[in-house]
Parts: sequence; C-alpha cells; structure tokens
Amino acid sequence: MPRLRLKDLRDLTVVVVHPPDSDGKALMDQLKRIGCRAELMWPPAKALPAGTDVIFAGVFFETHEALRNMLRRSEKPGPTVLGVVSYENPAMIELVLDIGVFSVISKPVRTFGMLTNLVVARSNWLQSADLQDKIGKLEKKVSGQKKIAKAKSILMEMHQISEREAYGTIRAQAMVKRISIEEMAVAIINANELLSSRPGDV
Repeated sequence: MPRLRLKDLRDLTVVVVHPPDSDGKALMDQLKRIGCRAELMWPPAKALPAGTDVIFAGVFFETHEALRNMLRRSEKPGPTVLGVVSYENPAMIELVLDIGVFSVISKPVRTFGMLTNLVVARSNWLQSADLQDKIGKLEKKVSGQKKIAKAKSILMEMHQISEREAYGTIRAQAMVKRISIEEMAVAIINANELLSSRPGDV
C-alpha cells in the first residue's frame, strides 16, 4: 500500500476552486507555506488543468453543477478533492458527498488543521487508487480466464480432445504467434463465431 511522505506534498499541483475572497487567499497562502504549486480558479472551468493532483473546492449551491461537471471531465483516476464549506446541514452534506471529497475544511479558513486535512485526504486517495488498480487487474485476470475457458470448450468440442490438450493447443499457438494466451483465446472465439454465423446473419 503506497504511503505519502510529507516531502511529497511539495510535488503536488493544487488548484483552489474558490472565490478570491479572504478564505480563498487563506487557502492559497497556507498551500504556499506548505510548498505546493497552487493556483486559484474561479468560477469552475470546463476542465481542470492537466496534471492536477489536488483540488480545494468551494462548495456552493449555485456553482455545484459546474464543479461536478469539471471533476467528471478530469483525468482518471481523478484528483484528490477537499471540500471547503461555510455551514453544515443535510443539503450541504449531499453536495459534498456528490463530488466525492476525501476531507472537508470549514470556513472561515484557518491555518491550523489544513496540513493534516491535506495529508489525510491525499493518503486516503492513494490507498483508494491502489485498491482500484488491484481490482482492475483482478477483473482483467478473471475476464482472461473466462475467455481461455471458452476457447478450450470450443477446441474440445471441435476436435474431441481433453481440456488439457485444448489448453496445450492454445498455449502452443500463442507461442508460435508471439501473443498472450488470452489473445489467442479471443482469436479462437472470434474465428468460431465467424464460422458459426450463417450468411444471412452477417
């Protein structure tokens, strides 16, 4: 599991999506003290600058839709989002949850606690991204195994051979063609579907 070191904060590119008022200035000043590369943006743009790592997002009812759309268009896996809110009620909590924040900072913005919030939010984001990556690899592996199983079934039925022999055939052909076993399995499945289709089906 990846761990965030305090010195890593200096490498972060941060965008503060907040009006240029006293709270926006306080956010920018503290981020510069921490050592982050930060820029202030208001109102929310159509898209984030490329390479944005972290967003401190002012959460307002009137700009929420624009903020959400901007975040949806961001590069995957997306930035670490910290919400900046003026008050706490059920409606505001819904907005905060809707944009997928990892931490919340209340206004008026104070320097105390901001570093902790940033570190905790970024650490949780790193853990979440790592888990998503592992899930993606597992899903890809399971998908590949299903394709291999289907290709084996096709060869077993077509040539009346055992499962072991079918797998050996797929593996041997993959080595000859210098492709992965999964890619060979897909080729077998596609060829079988093509041969099985009737002229009128194409």
